[in-house]
Amino acid sequence: MLSLAWLVPVFPLIGSIVTGFFGLRIGKDAVGKVACGSVALSFMTTLIILAGLVMLPEEHRIYEQVVFTWFASGDLVVDFGYQIDPLSMVMMMVVTGVGLIIHIYSIGYMHEEYSYYRFFAYMNLFMCSMLLLVMGNNFLLMFIGWEGVGMCSYFLIGYYFEKKSACDAGTKAFVVNRVGDFAFLLGIMYIFKEFKTIDFTSVFAAAPNTLIYGGEAVTLITLFLFIGATGKSAQIPLYTWLPDAMEGPTPVSALIHAATMVTAGVYMVARCNALFMLAPMSMMTVAFIGGGTAIFAATIGMAQNDIKRVLAYSTVSQIGYMFLACGVGAFTAGIFHLVTHAFFKACLFLGSGSVIHGLHGEQDIRKMGGLKKYQPVTYLTFLISTLAIAGIFPLSGFFSKDEILFHSLVDGNMILWGMGVSGAFITAFYMFRLVFLTFHGESRVDPHVHPHESPKVMTLPLVVLAGLAAAGGLLGIPLIKGAHLLHHWLEPVFSFDMKAALDASAQMMIKEGHHVPAWSHLLEKEEHGLAMEIGLMLLSLVIALSGITAAYFFYIKYPTLPDRIMQGQWGYELVKNKYQVDEFYDATIVNPAIEGSFFLWKTCDAQGVDGAVNGVAKTIAWFSDQARAFQSGFVRNYALFMVVGFIGFLIVVF
Repeated sequence: MLSLAWLVPVFPLIGSIVTGFFGLRIGKDAVGKVACGSVALSFMTTLIILAGLVMLPEEHRIYEQVVFTWFASGDLVVDFGYQIDPLSMVMMMVVTGVGLIIHIYSIGYMHEEYSYYRFFAYMNLFMCSMLLLVMGNNFLLMFIGWEGVGMCSYFLIGYYFEKKSACDAGTKAFVVNRVGDFAFLLGIMYIFKEFKTIDFTSVFAAAPNTLIYGGEAVTLITLFLFIGATGKSAQIPLYTWLPDAMEGPTPVSALIHAATMVTAGVYMVARCNALFMLAPMSMMTVAFIGGGTAIFAATIGMAQNDIKRVLAYSTVSQIGYMFLACGVGAFTAGIFHLVTHAFFKACLFLGSGSVIHGLHGEQDIRKMGGLKKYQPVTYLTFLISTLAIAGIFPLSGFFSKDEILFHSLVDGNMILWGMGVSGAFITAFYMFRLVFLTFHGESRVDPHVHPHESPKVMTLPLVVLAGLAAAGGLLGIPLIKGAHLLHHWLEPVFSFDMKAALDASAQMMIKEGHHVPAWSHLLEKEEHGLAMEIGLMLLSLVIALSGITAAYFFYIKYPTLPDRIMQGQWGYELVKNKYQVDEFYDATIVNPAIEGSFFLWKTCDAQGVDGAVNGVAKTIAWFSDQARAFQSGFVRNYALFMVVGFIGFLIVVF
């Protein structure tokens, strides 16, 4: 059954080729069936592979399938192969499962688009690229999938290419990601320099005996990798592309933000846990960047009025939580939140698409209100997912977010825990601000617009995702021994032997004549009682409820109060304008780059290079003009020139 792995990315690739090249000929109905059917086949194949992996003993739950040798150059031998283990299996289930639901939803949402076939060709290619990313057995194949999702995101974000804002957003996503991708590529090169291989199994097995704990090599490698992750997963300082990605169709936002592209960085860091655990400075960097992004993006989300942009900043914030978990060593908690986030965020984005569809394109929540009576299914599923992201018991987000907050305190420090708690309060506030302004209160909808519920092809995916958002927490039930199924499933991937790694580092340092620092405290595990864990759970629940209560007070009880408080406040304007980060980047990076390009074009190229070439031509032309004066056509003149020339020659010689 595991040998079927190669088919998982092939099915959507075939779907992309068929819809892309033959979509106009076969018609919209066939395009939808081919696109969704290809992803459905990937999902069913993934289920078969999962069954095969479950039947294996825990210690043997890793399967590598080499399809062919990609290329070999000196010491570098790269196979085109797949690695199936518990971590890649989780990602494959999320990508194919949630991706299939989004594809089905897209049939209804995109049906009136002329370029229907082009949309699904890009979506299928995106799925193929993401599956390559999570299934590849080496860093280079992961990088190919990494670049593939970046390319497809450029296509999909700029899908409405007749709109300048959409083209600019696609270009921005592409360019910003190139910064992170360059760093990622440097990290891969450094890995090959140290290990002479880029195969995951070989690198991670050799890491404790090759890299010194906290050493320069492992620190640089992991920092390069993490910079790549900040680009793909939209973290500080490379997050600015993601809110603008809302220019693409709503299903694109759901696919990119929920189950695929933005989770790639989290997956990569989790996959490389054996490297990051050896780099304490990098781990701290990951934790603080994640925690800082969680708060930073959440505050911006409080002041946004575009329904999709609120969710976009929510995504940036929630990905920050995942990195916070990875930064304190709680990789399972990070992947757990990745899974639950895929459920409730996909539902929220598709729910926003249902709202936009019902309002004939309106996205401003200030022009909504009272929609729950017109869109009851959309409202109920949106509410369930909002409760989940806010961290309300017993929905999925409560379990995954609480686990992150717990580990940020016991494995991190009070500052990291404070970041997480603050972000949780703000998340509950701005998400219920979104719910109240969209579905509750008096209607502010344009009188010429008649709200309506979306068709079943759009609402049924919402119901399925809302169910997953409600029940997804069952994967990680705390307190009860053995009930955290995800922790048990992922344990073989994240069971890093710190003691053996430190012993190997000490031996290498002694051999090189260096002083070995005291690392014994790293092996000490402080026991925490049940009362503390329950207390932290209750505290996180109280914080979430406080955020919801504050939103109710401001937007239901006293709906005019926010405008009165915020009017003319410079702090509110600063947050509303996204802290002027884009303007800062434009002033310090973009505009100087444009001016520099114009200088190179107008001065160096046009006047310098072209001027030199044209100058040579003009000089030759001038001499030609002068020489032309001697071409009179009279033989006597030519004879005179010959005599004068001969006399001149004699004078020079004698």
